[in-house]
Order: sequence, then structure tokens, then C-alpha cells
Amino acid sequence: MADPKSYRPRPGSIPTDPGVYRFFDAFGNVIYVGKAKNLRQRLNSYFADPAALHFRTQTMVRTAAKVEWTVVANELEALQLEYTWIQQFDPRFNVKYRDDKSYPWLAVSMSEEYPRVWVGRGAKKRGTRYFGPFGQAWAIRETVDLLLRVFPMRSCTQGVFNRARSSGRACLLGDIGKCSAPCVGRVSADEHRAIAEDFCAFMGGSTGGIIGRIERDMYQASADLNFERAAVLRDSLGALKRVQEKNSVVLSDGVRADVVGFADDGQQVAVQVFHVVDGRILGERGWIADRADDRPLTELLEAFLEQLYTDDLEIPPHVLTSVEAEPTLIDHLTARRGTNVSIRVPLRGEKRALLDTAVKNAQMALEQAKLRRASDLTTRNRALDEIAEALGLDEPPLRIECYDISHTMGSEVVGSMVVFEDGLPRKSEYRRFIIKSFEGSNDVAGIAEVLGRRVRRLVDDRASDIKVDPTTGEAARFSYAPGLIVVDGGLPQVNAAAAVLREAGLHEEIALCGLAKRLEEVWVPGEEYPIILPRASEGLYLLQRLRDEAHRFAITHHRSRRAKQVVESVLDDVPGLGQLRRKALLTYFGSLRKLRQASVEEIAQVPGFGPTLATSVKAAVAESGGEAINLSTGEVTEL
Repeated sequence: MADPKSYRPRPGSIPTDPGVYRFFDAFGNVIYVGKAKNLRQRLNSYFADPAALHFRTQTMVRTAAKVEWTVVANELEALQLEYTWIQQFDPRFNVKYRDDKSYPWLAVSMSEEYPRVWVGRGAKKRGTRYFGPFGQAWAIRETVDLLLRVFPMRSCTQGVFNRARSSGRACLLGDIGKCSAPCVGRVSADEHRAIAEDFCAFMGGSTGGIIGRIERDMYQASADLNFERAAVLRDSLGALKRVQEKNSVVLSDGVRADVVGFADDGQQVAVQVFHVVDGRILGERGWIADRADDRPLTELLEAFLEQLYTDDLEIPPHVLTSVEAEPTLIDHLTARRGTNVSIRVPLRGEKRALLDTAVKNAQMALEQAKLRRASDLTTRNRALDEIAEALGLDEPPLRIECYDISHTMGSEVVGSMVVFEDGLPRKSEYRRFIIKSFEGSNDVAGIAEVLGRRVRRLVDDRASDIKVDPTTGEAARFSYAPGLIVVDGGLPQVNAAAAVLREAGLHEEIALCGLAKRLEEVWVPGEEYPIILPRASEGLYLLQRLRDEAHRFAITHHRSRRAKQVVESVLDDVPGLGQLRRKALLTYFGSLRKLRQASVEEIAQVPGFGPTLATSVKAAVAESGGEAINLSTGEVTEL
């Protein structure tokens, strides 16, 4: 790899104008293309402090042997030139959004004399119209089967078509009316192309005109006493309506738009797109990309839309996204489409609901990618090795325990312990703790208490003669020490945990670190500065999974205790309602919100309740309306 100083331009030689720059490797290949409002400021950031760059960016700078730039008039021209060069050079260090699965397309070969329709995957071909992509291959095949009853166009391969033409005998599809049989001359090439055009128009969203035309022809055939043709048109009309029902209306105004939802975990970005035509979802697709650097989502949206709207995918008039777009991107897509393109973030209504669905699908795809990544043995081993190397351990920590504290403004303080063995969660050994030594908000004291109770259990089990569970034959669960303890927090939490280990004489046996949320810094006891793992590090990814799992486990316990405490406090003054009946209410309704929504008759159905007691409970919960804090979002909601 080249030394960045060997090809770094003199700072004064770089212009301050907007432009596009290219990094080249030693063989003259373009490895990265970027744009900047100020070329000097952007390029100097690559060379000023390489250690502060993202790991992938550091690799790019060291791989490069030369950098060149081109000055343009404004940011819009910079965006257009960047897009052109990315398409031309396909640089390996630019963000690549790859499909998280293979999606089928519906294709119509309009460049052939007799257009053919089929469902397929893979690369697109010039001269072919594509619809989709679609989430399920079987669903679009059913749709095509229905549409061929209305638009009997060719769906056979070229070999089958040629054999039928040579023999002068139509295939089965021609005999049952699902093909107009141009191979044997039942329709001319122009008539068959008209059928194909109607098929494409219907798939493209022009459903109203075609359905209206078929209805008029059906009524005219009936008026002319041509009942056989009217019956055929009636069946065609029913087939079209069944196709429409398969794609339910999601936007009532019949808009054509792409809905783009993002999910980001700091290491990877997932994107889900719904293609909406005439208010209906006619296609969907998902992508996952590795985070190359710390760029904001606005720039990632720009890179994504540039890759999405290639020459064979038409730009829609509206794009609904979960990320704000720069004005230059809107101008760029407008120039490419030829008419106005709007990119906006809907805040309410049906468009917002659809966008939330896209975001949820992107989050699920990201979770699936995480699971695939975690289940890979080689990846887990690399993660454990990276953690051991970063913390200076003699061997990888095969058992890791992580601790977290959860509360709401100092009330119902709880702790959690999660266990990972060989990089995978061992949920049977998760533990929850109720903080008993203090009241109020003190995460440092909470970590000290929880870890102290765990360490005392370890010491007691080691002193005991029982090393094996007599019922299962397995080793006692807490009789051996973890290779690493992770606490959720920074240096104060780490120092508190270190004091507990020193007091128990385990500080030399058990490694300790903390993971701070803000900058994902790894803190170790006795060190003034944190360890910064590369963002693409598998070791950091494993520590983040540990921290997130401990947080999830703790906050679930906290919410459960808080909900019970709220319900019990509301029902304390109800005469005749003891502990067992309160428990029965909680079990039956599950939450105070559902209990408040229930009628007196529904409450009376709980075992042990009658109309009088149900009326008293209903009056008590009706008077307790108030506000609560949503623990996942922080917003104030109605109890």
C-alpha cells in the first residue's frame, strides 16, 4: 500500500470550488468517486489525521496512489458528474447497495416481433419492459395466469413458438384461450402487439380505462344479443378485478410513488422500497449495505437513489422517504426525469403509515442480516479474537457476561445480566436483579450492587462441595468465572465494577470493559483514554450485541414491574379487592389501558368478580386517567 503522504496534493493547490474527485490505485483504476461543496476542505480531511478516519476510509486512502479532481459550476453539476462516473468506473470503495434476496420481475419482450411475457430474475435486457420486482414469485405467476385470460399474449419460449409455427398446430395455451396463437396465424403481428400493449398498460397502472372499455363492450354485446361474447367479457372483467384485489389500495389518491424506508445500526444500512402505482403496491425490494463511514443518512439516500434509478427503472413523480433529501438531489432527479420530482418525508396520514411499514420491513431485514452474521462460526471466532487482541487477553473470552441498569427517574430500579458463550446468547443463564441497596437514579451504584451479588454467588459456589447439578449432571451454572465482563457505560461504571472484582480478589482472573453508547468507546479500568475499535470490526459488533441484549432484558423487566406497580396503586382503595383478585385482573387484561377500556360486564367475567366489585373497579380506573412515559421513545402518553 502507498503512503498517503507520497501523493497528497499541496493544500494550496486544491481549489475551494465545488467539484468531483477520484482516487486511483497504483494500476490506474478508479477506486473511489466523491463530490464536495469545497474540494480543498474535503480532500484535506482525508490526509490531515488518517487515524481519525473510518476503518474502510483508511484502507481506501492507503490503497490509493493518486487523487485528481474536476471543478464544476455548482453542487447540482457535481452530483450529476459523480453519478456519471460511478456508473462508468464502478469504484470498489463507493457504497454498494446489494439485494438482501433475489426478487422476480415480470418481463415483456417488446423488441420481438411477437412480444412474450414471462416471470424471471437476474440481469435486465435492453428492449424488454419490466414490472416489479415482486415479493413472491408464486403471486405474480398467479396474476399472469389470470391476465392471460384477458390479454391472451404469447408466453412460450422461442423454441416452442418455432415448433408450433413449423407444425401449424397451436399449443395447449392456444386451445384453452390463454394465448391468441400468433404462431399459427390466428392473429396478425400488429393485433398481437396491441394485446401486449394493453397487458403492459394494465400492469403499469392504467386499469380504469381498460376495465371501463371491457364493461362497455360487454353491455354492447348483451344488447346485440351476442350472449356468448358477453359471457367471455364478463369472465375477463372478473379476472381483472381479482388481479386488482391481489394488490390492495394503500394510497387513496391513486398516486404513483416509491416509498423508501431506512434502518441504520451504525455498521450496516438496510433499505426497503415499495413501488406504488395507481395507489397500489405493485412491487417491493430490499437492499443492505455496509456502512463505509460516518456520513449522514441524507448522503446515503442520495447514493441509494442514484443506484436505484438506473436507465432501466423509471423515476416516479413522487418519492416518500424516512430521510430528508438535499435540494440538489431533487433538482438532479427532476433533470433526469424531465418533469418535477418531489422527495419528502410524510408526517401523518396514510402516506406516513405506509412509510412506517417500509421502515419496519427494513428493520426486520437488518435483524435477519445480524442473525446470519452471528450464526457464522468464522465470523464469531474473528470477533472473539479481535476482542482478545484489543483488551490484551491471553485467549479469546469464551464466556462473556454483560450488565445493565434500567429505571424511570429513579423508580423501579432493576438490573440485568446476559450471557454469551462462543459468541452466541445463552438465554437459560440470563438473570434479573431488583436493586435493594438504594433508591433513586444511580447507575454506578446499581452496577456495583448487581455485580457484587454475582461475584458473591461465584465465590460461594466455588467454596461449596457441589460442583455438578445432581439432576442434570451439568456443571453448576455460576461456579466458574466468565472470561470477560462487560458493563453498559463509561469509565465511572467500569471503575465501580473493577472495585467489586478487586474486593473479591478476582480482578486478575476476570477481564473487564465498558461500552459507552455515545461514541461506542471501549473503556478498561486504569486507562485514561478509551479503546476505539474500527466501526467495521466484528469485535465491536459482538460487544454492541451484548450491550443491546442486556439493555433489552433490563428494560423488559423494568416495564413489567412498573406496569404492575401502576395497576396495583390504582386498585389499592377498591373495597373487597385483595392481592389475589388484583393478580387475576392483571392476568386477564394484561395492562391498565385494556382494563380501562373494558366494560363492567367484561370485568365481571373475571373469576371471582361480580357486578358490584366490577362496578367499583371500573369507577377506580376511570378516575385514574393521567399521563405516562413511553420508555422506548420518551414521549408522554395516556395511561
